[in-house]
Amino acid sequence: MKLRLTERADKDYAAMPVYLRKALGKQLGFLLASLNHPSLRAKKYGGLADVWQARVTRDWRFYFKIEGDEYVILSIIPHPK
Repeated sequence: MKLRLTERADKDYAAMPVYLRKALGKQLGFLLASLNHPSLRAKKYGGLADVWQARVTRDWRFYFKIEGDEYVILSIIPHPK
């Protein structure tokens, strides 16, 4: 599997503090290793059949789609509690 960031996710990443970028990098590594990695807590997001949500930290999430052999990162935002 490969990773691809959308323009939106790229902007989200650029605006993140360094500690969150490091945490995201670690979590994306886990994603590439296994969608079922326990640290990710990955799950389908709400009513959107093709969109997944996974954890960056306790307070941040990233949203992605699976397209062929790519994980397409859609956005990286604070957890909508």
